[in-house]
Amino acid sequence: MVKYIPLFGFLVSGLLYNLQVIGQKNGPLYTAPLGIEAYTFRNSFSKNPNATLDTIQAMGFTEMEGSPGRIPPSEFKRMCDLRGIRIPAMGVGYDQLVRTPDSVAELAKRMGATYVMCAWVPHGAVFNLDNARKAVEDFNQAGKVLKNKGLVFCYHAHGYEFQPYGNGTLLDYIIENTNPDYVSFEMDIFWIHFGGGNPVALLKQYGNRWKLMHLKDLRKGAVRNPTGLTSPENDVPLGTGELDIPAILKEANQIGILHFFIEDESNQPNIQVPESIIYLKSLTLP
Repeated sequence: MVKYIPLFGFLVSGLLYNLQVIGQKNGPLYTAPLGIEAYTFRNSFSKNPNATLDTIQAMGFTEMEGSPGRIPPSEFKRMCDLRGIRIPAMGVGYDQLVRTPDSVAELAKRMGATYVMCAWVPHGAVFNLDNARKAVEDFNQAGKVLKNKGLVFCYHAHGYEFQPYGNGTLLDYIIENTNPDYVSFEMDIFWIHFGGGNPVALLKQYGNRWKLMHLKDLRKGAVRNPTGLTSPENDVPLGTGELDIPAILKEANQIGILHFFIEDESNQPNIQVPESIIYLKSLTLP
């Protein structure tokens, strides 16, 4: 029977079956739990969290990177637990991370998260060396607090860090000057590519400094720049844009990334997310 979820009005049945791909002789390329970044459903979470979680569950997601918003964290975790959705990672703002790392750690523990992610460093029109130096200092300090609480801090690079510096970029500066015992990284492949970086090359270069990954794709022909900002219409279903998803996943598997989160910043996640799921399930080992 065809099933529709009123919140989004999209077809669910037929998207979540075990896809039998012709020629899948060597097994699937993507074998990690199916994860979603909660920001994908930001518009519906603010209106009806329960219905949104129902939709996420119906799509087949078993992991989520997110934060409880205005919902008490223990209640949000309970809502996710009821639907078989784990929260291995949660996001936090830079100021909160720097000012109150102990409270951030407490929140993460209540959510059942292992990883704490920060996705934006405050800066002016252009990210500069002073911004990078401050981020390094703040990340090392906050990361140490989280490490002592049994958590892993990850900085989510956003593309603006690709300003040139020395023989590389300010992203290289941040990675090379943060303490690997306290600071790890989440690769958002869209923003890395958009800012001018090469996701596969950076995975190879920095190996297990990368612990988490956002899966998303950039519209073919979109103008790229190191601002960390672009129109939502440039976010397209996986496999339809510019990024070489199979090559990225292959290298991510090599270095041992365990948690991947589809993130769709478009205004039509109800259409694009199911397409991305089907694409991921269609990928096979070479």
